[in-house]
Amino acid sequence: MRRSLIMMFAAASAIAAVAAPAGITGTITTEAGDTNKGVIRWSARDKAYVVAKGGIEIQVKATDVAEIDIAKPAGWDQLVAQVEKGQGAAAIAPLTKIVKEYAHLEWDRAAARYLAEAHLAAGAPDKALAAAKGVIDGEKSAAYKGELAPAYWAALLALNRTSVLEDVLAKAAASGDRYSSGAALIMRGDMIFKAGNESSDAAKKALSDGYLRVVLLYTDASVAAKLRPEALYKAAKCFEKLGQSSRADAFRTELKKLYAASPWAAK
Repeated sequence: MRRSLIMMFAAASAIAAVAAPAGITGTITTEAGDTNKGVIRWSARDKAYVVAKGGIEIQVKATDVAEIDIAKPAGWDQLVAQVEKGQGAAAIAPLTKIVKEYAHLEWDRAAARYLAEAHLAAGAPDKALAAAKGVIDGEKSAAYKGELAPAYWAALLALNRTSVLEDVLAKAAASGDRYSSGAALIMRGDMIFKAGNESSDAAKKALSDGYLRVVLLYTDASVAAKLRPEALYKAAKCFEKLGQSSRADAFRTELKKLYAASPWAAK
């Protein structure tokens, strides 16, 4: 492994280089095994993290970071709950602030995800796309990997940007990330259902090519709770469309029994 390139310098020398405000605390572990804990900021100029503690600042190049752990933003759980309950309008301003202040500091992707979802729920897919792109433009992999990606895909689908969507779904399937590949299957089902005008034939194909694959194949503990609730909910809707109410009820029962805490179980 590459040895970390860590440079110590006076606090005043870094003020102009950092993009985020002071007060964001966390821990950075380098590839060499060094642990640096304190107030963490991102230097866009140097493409490095700046860790301040006890009047000393340590700069860690992004390429030398093995792991970064940033403290949760204040009020985070309440903001997420608002979005998941369909009350995201009130969360838009604080989420926008978090995306900006936590750029490259772990929580920007998650905040952009919920910000995009809030805009989508408000019927503003263009704003949802812009929220996602704000992070993706700086971290290309966020378009097809991780928790922001599905919200980005949903905005693309709502805006009928299918060629871009097809491209990122293919990258998600090939990424080697199990969550991303499963989420791509769900979006594949969404695309099929929408393209077929939510007809019975579209519902059947969305089930076979998307939702059922996730329900049946993504049962491992690492991803099941993240993927199966949505797949179960959407599969039930498709079975309803096909007039198979007993199967729809069975899927809803499984959803509420296994994933009662999921927002999909409350729909």
